[in-house]
Amino acid sequence: MDAKGADRLEAFRRMLSIRLFEEEGTRQFDSGNVPGWFHSSAGQEATIVGACLALRDDDAMTGTHRSHGHPIGKGARLDALMAELMGKVSGICKGRGGSMHLADQSVGIISESGIVGGGIPLATGCAFSAKLRGSDQVSLCFFGDGAVNQGTFHESLNMASLWKLPVIYLCENNGYAMITSVAESHGQPDIAIRATGYGMPGATVDGQDVRAVFEAAAQAVTRARAGGGPTLIVANTYRFDEHNVGLITPGPPYRSADEVEAFIRDRDPIRLYRAVLLGEGASERSLSAMEEEVREAVKQAVEFGLQSPMPHPKTLPHFIFSSPPSNDGVSDTHKGICSNGA
Repeated sequence: MDAKGADRLEAFRRMLSIRLFEEEGTRQFDSGNVPGWFHSSAGQEATIVGACLALRDDDAMTGTHRSHGHPIGKGARLDALMAELMGKVSGICKGRGGSMHLADQSVGIISESGIVGGGIPLATGCAFSAKLRGSDQVSLCFFGDGAVNQGTFHESLNMASLWKLPVIYLCENNGYAMITSVAESHGQPDIAIRATGYGMPGATVDGQDVRAVFEAAAQAVTRARAGGGPTLIVANTYRFDEHNVGLITPGPPYRSADEVEAFIRDRDPIRLYRAVLLGEGASERSLSAMEEEVREAVKQAVEFGLQSPMPHPKTLPHFIFSSPPSNDGVSDTHKGICSNGA
Protein backbone atom coordinates (compact mmCIF):
# COMPACT_ATOMS: atom_id res chain seq x y z
CA MET A 1 0.00 0.00 0.00
CA ASP A 2 2.96 2.31 0.44
CA ALA A 3 4.17 1.50 -3.05
CA LYS A 4 2.91 3.54 -5.95
CA GLY A 5 0.44 2.18 -8.46
CA ALA A 6 0.02 -1.58 -8.27
CA ASP A 7 -0.56 -2.09 -4.54
CA ARG A 8 -3.04 0.76 -4.27
CA LEU A 9 -4.98 -0.44 -7.29
CA GLU A 10 -4.88 -4.04 -6.08
CA ALA A 11 -6.52 -2.89 -2.86
CA PHE A 12 -9.30 -1.28 -4.88
CA ARG A 13 -9.68 -4.39 -7.04
CA ARG A 14 -10.03 -6.67 -4.04
CA MET A 15 -12.51 -4.38 -2.34
CA LEU A 16 -14.59 -4.26 -5.51
CA SER A 17 -14.33 -8.03 -5.83
CA ILE A 18 -15.73 -8.53 -2.33
CA ARG A 19 -18.62 -6.10 -2.86
CA LEU A 20 -19.66 -7.46 -6.27
CA PHE A 21 -19.18 -11.07 -5.14
CA GLU A 22 -21.41 -10.48 -2.12
CA GLU A 23 -24.07 -8.75 -4.19
CA GLU A 24 -24.15 -11.58 -6.71
CA GLY A 25 -23.95 -14.20 -3.97
CA THR A 26 -27.02 -12.68 -2.35
CA ARG A 27 -28.89 -12.94 -5.64
CA GLN A 28 -27.86 -16.58 -5.99
CA PHE A 29 -28.96 -17.26 -2.42
CA ASP A 30 -32.34 -15.67 -3.08
CA SER A 31 -32.61 -17.82 -6.23
CA GLY A 32 -32.03 -21.00 -4.23
CA ASN A 33 -28.59 -21.75 -5.66
CA VAL A 34 -26.74 -21.24 -2.36
CA PRO A 35 -27.90 -23.58 0.43
CA GLY A 36 -27.79 -22.84 4.15
CA TRP A 37 -27.23 -19.27 5.28
CA PHE A 38 -25.65 -16.24 3.66
CA HIS A 39 -23.82 -13.59 5.71
CA SER A 40 -22.68 -10.68 3.57
CA SER A 41 -19.56 -8.68 4.39
CA ALA A 42 -20.62 -5.71 2.24
CA GLY A 43 -19.46 -2.56 4.00
CA GLN A 44 -16.49 -4.22 5.70
CA GLU A 45 -14.25 -4.47 2.63
CA ALA A 46 -11.61 -1.96 3.74
CA THR A 47 -10.97 -3.76 7.02
CA ILE A 48 -10.57 -7.11 5.26
CA VAL A 49 -8.39 -5.96 2.38
CA GLY A 50 -6.24 -3.56 4.38
CA ALA A 51 -5.30 -6.30 6.83
CA CYS A 52 -4.80 -9.04 4.24
CA LEU A 53 -2.50 -6.93 2.08
CA ALA A 54 -0.10 -6.69 5.03
CA LEU A 55 0.43 -10.48 4.84
CA ARG A 56 2.44 -12.87 2.69
CA ASP A 57 0.81 -15.82 0.95
CA ASP A 58 2.36 -18.23 3.45
CA ASP A 59 1.01 -16.37 6.46
CA ALA A 60 -1.98 -18.01 8.13
CA MET A 61 -5.44 -16.51 8.46
CA THR A 62 -8.64 -17.49 10.24
CA GLY A 63 -12.04 -15.98 9.62
CA THR A 64 -15.60 -15.96 10.89
CA HIS A 65 -19.09 -16.98 9.83
CA ARG A 66 -19.13 -13.73 7.78
CA SER A 67 -16.20 -14.81 5.69
CA HIS A 68 -16.74 -14.74 1.95
CA GLY A 69 -14.73 -11.52 1.87
CA HIS A 70 -11.71 -12.84 3.76
CA PRO A 71 -10.63 -15.40 1.12
CA ILE A 72 -11.01 -12.73 -1.57
CA GLY A 73 -8.94 -10.33 0.50
CA LYS A 74 -6.23 -12.99 0.78
CA GLY A 75 -6.29 -13.76 -2.95
CA ALA A 76 -8.51 -16.83 -3.36
CA ARG A 77 -10.08 -17.69 -6.73
CA LEU A 78 -13.56 -16.27 -7.22
CA ASP A 79 -14.83 -19.21 -9.27
CA ALA A 80 -13.83 -21.87 -6.72
CA LEU A 81 -15.20 -19.71 -3.92
CA MET A 82 -18.59 -19.25 -5.58
CA ALA A 83 -18.73 -22.97 -6.35
CA GLU A 84 -18.09 -23.68 -2.68
CA LEU A 85 -21.00 -21.47 -1.64
CA MET A 86 -23.14 -23.53 -3.98
CA GLY A 87 -21.86 -26.77 -2.43
CA LYS A 88 -20.19 -27.96 -5.64
CA VAL A 89 -17.24 -30.36 -5.99
CA SER A 90 -15.20 -27.67 -7.73
CA GLY A 91 -15.37 -25.46 -4.64
CA ILE A 92 -12.32 -24.61 -2.55
CA CYS A 93 -13.45 -27.22 0.02
CA LYS A 94 -14.97 -29.59 -2.56
CA GLY A 95 -18.45 -28.54 -1.45
CA ARG A 96 -17.86 -29.53 2.18
CA GLY A 97 -17.44 -26.06 3.66
CA GLY A 98 -20.28 -24.00 2.25
CA SER A 99 -20.81 -20.40 3.22
CA MET A 100 -19.43 -20.42 6.78
CA HIS A 101 -16.62 -23.00 6.84
CA LEU A 102 -14.15 -22.01 4.15
CA ALA A 103 -10.49 -23.00 3.98
CA ASP A 104 -7.87 -22.57 1.26
CA GLN A 105 -4.31 -23.37 2.23
CA SER A 106 -3.04 -22.20 -1.15
CA VAL A 107 -3.47 -18.65 0.18
CA GLY A 108 -3.01 -19.44 3.87
CA ILE A 109 -6.64 -19.67 5.00
CA ILE A 110 -6.63 -22.45 7.57
CA SER A 111 -10.19 -22.12 8.80
CA GLU A 112 -13.37 -20.10 8.95
CA SER A 113 -16.08 -21.07 11.38
CA GLY A 114 -19.73 -20.60 12.17
CA ILE A 115 -18.80 -20.82 15.87
CA VAL A 116 -18.41 -17.33 17.34
CA GLY A 117 -14.74 -16.91 18.22
CA GLY A 118 -13.91 -20.35 16.83
CA GLY A 119 -10.93 -19.13 14.82
CA ILE A 120 -9.17 -17.36 17.70
CA PRO A 121 -7.53 -20.44 19.28
CA LEU A 122 -6.72 -21.86 15.84
CA ALA A 123 -4.83 -18.74 14.80
CA THR A 124 -3.05 -18.81 18.15
CA GLY A 125 -2.07 -22.43 17.58
CA CYS A 126 -0.77 -21.61 14.10
CA ALA A 127 1.37 -18.84 15.56
CA PHE A 128 2.68 -21.29 18.18
CA SER A 129 3.60 -23.68 15.36
CA ALA A 130 5.49 -20.95 13.52
CA LYS A 131 7.46 -20.10 16.65
CA LEU A 132 8.34 -23.74 17.33
CA ARG A 133 9.53 -24.18 13.74
CA GLY A 134 11.61 -21.02 13.81
CA SER A 135 9.58 -19.58 10.93
CA ASP A 136 8.84 -15.89 10.52
CA GLN A 137 5.26 -16.65 9.44
CA VAL A 138 2.50 -14.82 11.27
CA SER A 139 -1.18 -15.52 11.88
CA LEU A 140 -3.98 -13.04 11.29
CA CYS A 141 -7.19 -13.72 13.18
CA PHE A 142 -10.45 -12.01 12.21
CA PHE A 143 -13.37 -12.00 14.65
CA GLY A 144 -16.34 -9.81 15.46
CA ASP A 145 -17.17 -7.69 18.48
CA GLY A 146 -19.42 -10.47 19.81
CA ALA A 147 -16.46 -12.87 20.01
CA VAL A 148 -14.64 -10.56 22.42
CA ASN A 149 -16.91 -11.83 25.21
CA GLN A 150 -16.10 -15.48 24.50
CA GLY A 151 -13.74 -17.39 26.78
CA THR A 152 -11.52 -18.34 23.87
CA PHE A 153 -10.68 -14.67 23.37
CA HIS A 154 -9.28 -14.33 26.89
CA GLU A 155 -7.51 -17.68 26.87
CA SER A 156 -5.90 -17.17 23.48
CA LEU A 157 -4.71 -13.61 24.03
CA ASN A 158 -3.30 -14.53 27.43
CA MET A 159 -1.37 -17.49 25.96
CA ALA A 160 -0.13 -15.45 23.00
CA SER A 161 1.14 -12.74 25.31
CA LEU A 162 2.89 -15.18 27.66
CA TRP A 163 4.66 -16.97 24.81
CA LYS A 164 5.18 -13.93 22.55
CA LEU A 165 3.39 -15.59 19.66
CA PRO A 166 3.37 -13.98 16.19
CA VAL A 167 -0.36 -13.40 15.88
CA ILE A 168 -2.46 -10.35 15.02
CA TYR A 169 -5.94 -10.34 16.54
CA LEU A 170 -8.19 -8.15 14.40
CA CYS A 171 -11.66 -7.34 15.69
CA GLU A 172 -14.12 -6.31 12.97
CA ASN A 173 -16.26 -4.16 15.24
CA ASN A 174 -19.38 -3.55 13.18
CA GLY A 175 -21.31 -2.49 16.25
CA TYR A 176 -23.67 -5.45 16.53
CA ALA A 177 -23.45 -9.11 17.51
CA MET A 178 -26.40 -10.23 15.42
CA ILE A 179 -28.93 -7.73 16.85
CA THR A 180 -27.19 -6.85 20.15
CA SER A 181 -25.20 -3.64 20.20
CA VAL A 182 -21.74 -3.30 21.73
CA ALA A 183 -23.17 -0.83 24.26
CA GLU A 184 -25.62 -3.48 25.48
CA SER A 185 -23.14 -6.36 25.74
CA HIS A 186 -19.72 -4.91 26.68
CA GLY A 187 -18.94 -3.60 30.15
CA GLN A 188 -16.02 -1.84 28.47
CA PRO A 189 -17.12 -0.86 24.94
CA ASP A 190 -13.63 0.38 24.04
CA ILE A 191 -12.42 -3.05 22.97
CA ALA A 192 -8.81 -2.05 22.30
CA ILE A 193 -8.32 -1.19 25.97
CA ARG A 194 -8.53 -4.89 26.75
CA ALA A 195 -5.10 -5.36 25.17
CA THR A 196 -3.50 -3.70 28.20
CA GLY A 197 -4.74 -6.50 30.44
CA TYR A 198 -2.86 -9.01 28.30
CA GLY A 199 0.36 -7.02 28.06
CA MET A 200 0.17 -6.36 24.35
CA PRO A 201 -0.34 -3.27 22.16
CA GLY A 202 -3.90 -2.34 21.30
CA ALA A 203 -5.03 0.02 18.56
CA THR A 204 -8.33 1.32 17.22
CA VAL A 205 -8.53 2.28 13.54
CA ASP A 206 -11.13 3.50 11.08
CA GLY A 207 -12.24 0.25 9.48
CA GLN A 208 -13.69 2.12 6.50
CA ASP A 209 -10.23 3.47 5.56
CA VAL A 210 -8.22 0.74 3.85
CA ARG A 211 -4.97 2.68 4.28
CA ALA A 212 -5.44 3.09 8.02
CA VAL A 213 -6.13 -0.61 8.46
CA PHE A 214 -3.13 -1.55 6.33
CA GLU A 215 -0.79 0.70 8.28
CA ALA A 216 -1.90 -0.74 11.63
CA ALA A 217 -1.75 -4.32 10.35
CA ALA A 218 1.65 -3.83 8.70
CA GLN A 219 3.09 -2.45 11.94
CA ALA A 220 1.69 -5.42 13.89
CA VAL A 221 3.01 -7.89 11.30
CA THR A 222 6.50 -6.34 11.42
CA ARG A 223 6.46 -6.55 15.22
CA ALA A 224 5.29 -10.17 15.17
CA ARG A 225 7.92 -11.29 12.63
CA ALA A 226 10.62 -9.70 14.78
CA GLY A 227 9.56 -11.70 17.83
CA GLY A 228 7.68 -8.90 19.56
CA GLY A 229 4.53 -10.94 20.09
CA PRO A 230 0.84 -10.32 19.47
CA THR A 231 -1.18 -7.18 18.79
CA LEU A 232 -4.91 -6.45 19.15
CA ILE A 233 -6.37 -4.22 16.44
CA VAL A 234 -9.97 -3.02 16.55
CA ALA A 235 -11.29 -1.83 13.20
CA ASN A 236 -14.54 0.10 13.56
CA THR A 237 -16.59 -0.86 10.53
CA TYR A 238 -20.23 -1.47 9.57
CA ARG A 239 -22.21 -4.16 7.80
CA PHE A 240 -24.58 -2.72 5.24
CA ASP A 241 -26.85 -5.77 5.15
CA GLU A 242 -28.67 -7.72 7.84
CA HIS A 243 -26.84 -10.20 10.06
CA ASN A 244 -27.82 -12.78 7.47
CA VAL A 245 -29.85 -12.45 4.31
CA GLY A 246 -33.55 -12.82 5.04
CA LEU A 247 -33.28 -12.33 8.80
CA ILE A 248 -36.51 -11.15 10.37
CA THR A 249 -36.11 -9.80 13.90
CA PRO A 250 -38.94 -9.62 16.46
CA GLY A 251 -40.02 -6.35 17.97
CA PRO A 252 -38.79 -2.90 16.99
CA PRO A 253 -35.72 -2.57 14.72
CA TYR A 254 -32.39 -2.83 16.55
CA ARG A 255 -30.93 -0.18 14.23
CA SER A 256 -32.76 2.52 12.34
CA ALA A 257 -33.06 2.83 8.60
CA ASP A 258 -31.53 6.31 8.91
CA GLU A 259 -28.44 4.84 10.60
CA VAL A 260 -27.91 2.29 7.83
CA GLU A 261 -28.54 4.83 5.08
CA ALA A 262 -26.10 7.29 6.65
CA PHE A 263 -23.31 4.72 6.70
CA ILE A 264 -23.98 3.66 3.10
CA ARG A 265 -24.11 7.27 1.97
CA ASP A 266 -21.19 8.71 3.94
CA ARG A 267 -18.98 5.79 4.98
CA ASP A 268 -18.95 3.37 2.05
CA PRO A 269 -15.29 2.21 2.04
CA ILE A 270 -15.20 1.74 -1.72
CA ARG A 271 -16.51 5.24 -2.44
CA LEU A 272 -14.08 6.68 0.08
CA TYR A 273 -11.09 4.91 -1.42
CA ARG A 274 -12.18 5.66 -4.97
CA ALA A 275 -12.11 9.36 -4.10
CA VAL A 276 -8.60 8.93 -2.67
CA LEU A 277 -7.34 7.25 -5.83
CA LEU A 278 -8.87 9.92 -8.05
CA GLY A 279 -7.24 12.57 -5.89
CA GLU A 280 -3.89 10.84 -6.31
CA GLY A 281 -4.13 10.86 -10.08
CA ALA A 282 -6.01 7.71 -11.05
CA SER A 283 -8.42 8.23 -13.93
CA GLU A 284 -12.15 7.66 -13.77
CA ARG A 285 -11.84 5.60 -16.93
CA SER A 286 -9.27 3.20 -15.42
CA LEU A 287 -11.29 2.68 -12.24
CA SER A 288 -14.49 2.09 -14.20
CA ALA A 289 -12.65 -0.37 -16.44
CA MET A 290 -11.46 -2.24 -13.37
CA GLU A 291 -15.01 -2.42 -12.07
CA GLU A 292 -16.17 -3.94 -15.35
CA GLU A 293 -13.33 -6.48 -15.23
CA VAL A 294 -14.30 -7.50 -11.71
CA ARG A 295 -17.98 -7.65 -12.64
CA GLU A 296 -17.14 -9.98 -15.53
CA ALA A 297 -14.97 -12.16 -13.25
CA VAL A 298 -17.84 -12.49 -10.77
CA LYS A 299 -20.23 -13.35 -13.62
CA GLN A 300 -17.86 -16.08 -14.80
CA ALA A 301 -17.56 -17.35 -11.23
CA VAL A 302 -21.33 -17.77 -11.04
CA GLU A 303 -21.40 -19.62 -14.36
CA PHE A 304 -18.57 -21.86 -13.15
CA GLY A 305 -20.45 -22.67 -9.98
CA LEU A 306 -23.77 -23.32 -11.69
CA GLN A 307 -22.16 -25.65 -14.24
CA SER A 308 -20.20 -27.63 -11.65
CA PRO A 309 -21.62 -30.93 -10.31
CA MET A 310 -22.78 -31.59 -6.78
CA PRO A 311 -20.78 -34.10 -4.71
CA HIS A 312 -22.02 -37.69 -4.92
CA PRO A 313 -23.60 -38.89 -1.66
CA LYS A 314 -21.20 -41.85 -1.60
CA THR A 315 -18.30 -39.42 -1.16
CA LEU A 316 -19.73 -38.08 2.11
CA PRO A 317 -17.00 -39.67 4.32
CA HIS A 318 -14.20 -38.61 2.01
CA PHE A 319 -11.64 -36.00 3.16
CA ILE A 320 -12.42 -36.50 6.85
CA PHE A 321 -8.95 -37.92 7.42
CA SER A 322 -5.71 -37.65 5.46
CA SER A 323 -4.41 -41.13 4.78
CA PRO A 324 -1.77 -42.41 4.90
CA PRO A 325 0.14 -40.01 7.19
CA SER A 326 3.71 -39.13 6.28
CA ASN A 327 6.64 -40.51 8.25
CA ASP A 328 6.95 -37.41 10.38
CA GLY A 329 3.36 -37.76 11.54
CA VAL A 330 2.15 -34.69 9.65
CA SER A 331 -0.26 -35.32 6.80
CA ASP A 332 0.60 -33.93 3.39
CA THR A 333 -2.69 -32.04 3.43
CA HIS A 334 -1.61 -29.94 6.40
CA LYS A 335 2.01 -29.24 5.53
CA GLY A 336 3.10 -25.67 4.89
CA ILE A 337 1.09 -23.13 6.83
CA CYS A 338 1.16 -24.65 10.31
CA SER A 339 3.65 -27.53 10.12
CA ASN A 340 7.17 -28.54 9.18
CA GLY A 341 6.35 -28.88 5.48
CA ALA A 342 7.32 -26.31 2.91
